[in-house]
Amino acid sequence: MKNVVNDLVGYDNLKIIQNSDYFNFSLESVLLPRFCQVKKNMKILDLCTGNAPIPLILSTMTDSKIIGVEIQKEIFDLAIDTVKLNNLEEKISILNMDAKDIVNEFSTDSFDLITCNPPYFKYVKSSNLNQNMVKSIARHEIKIKISDIIIIARKLLKNNGSLVLVHRVDRLAEIINLLTLNNLSVKRLRFIYPKMNEEANLVLIDARKNGNVGLKVLKPLVCHNEDGSYTDEVLKMFER
Repeated sequence: MKNVVNDLVGYDNLKIIQNSDYFNFSLESVLLPRFCQVKKNMKILDLCTGNAPIPLILSTMTDSKIIGVEIQKEIFDLAIDTVKLNNLEEKISILNMDAKDIVNEFSTDSFDLITCNPPYFKYVKSSNLNQNMVKSIARHEIKIKISDIIIIARKLLKNNGSLVLVHRVDRLAEIINLLTLNNLSVKRLRFIYPKMNEEANLVLIDARKNGNVGLKVLKPLVCHNEDGSYTDEVLKMFER
């Protein structure tokens, strides 16, 4: 399938270039940036950036410079074209490299905010992978693990800087343990529910480097009404 240009949900004048042979940006890529506590004059890094939906949305919330990192050349090309299409080259930079090598590109303690919508599933030889390797790399920890992302954040975040993640609830205990071991203190959690009467399947996590003790669990985020339509809260997140 050829590349197509889509509107970035409700964000006026923002377009995103996608190719369904790879994957389309997910709802989590809207929920995550809206969970971030963004301020002026921040230095922001988005790991596993895909075709750059998170940098695009963050660009509507701050004038700060945003760097995205994407390892897959096919997806990196979509991200680059998307940034150019939106005339955001002065605000968003995309790097085509292994995120694990990013620590060699920037000095320690240099970012205020690191975001990541990572691959959710552990990879072992018996993993049931999609024959499309681009999709498999996006979904499984083939090229990068959650532990790698946390180590990167420990090195590159400034003191009290935030790592903001979205991940599966069934890996939350593991993730909190890894964060704690790397001096990242979980400060805010918000559980994501597909519908009101269903169990949470995803969670938004805000962890601070060398942060003080103290955790807030925010109110549940319910994505869909019973008829499958988006809830009012999610629809508001689609607005600029």
